[in-house]
Amino acid sequence: MAESTTHQRPLMGWDKPQLDLSNAQWQSSSRGLGDVQIAFVEGFIAMRNSGSPESPSLIFTPDEWGAFVSGAREGEFDLT
Repeated sequence: MAESTTHQRPLMGWDKPQLDLSNAQWQSSSRGLGDVQIAFVEGFIAMRNSGSPESPSLIFTPDEWGAFVSGAREGEFDLT
């Protein structure tokens, strides 16, 4: 199912572009067993719920993604 960008106004201080995710190559987490999918688009990392791919995606810069993954590895986030 293709996903498109929304036409919502960005939040104050939001410095990320509205990415076109319609042709993104989504990859499943946890060898396909998880509920999260990620895609690398225009230098950013997009993350979505695989059970609800039409829902909005979270967009991370590479630094934000690194901090998120580091926190998850330390148990800061529950990814189940």
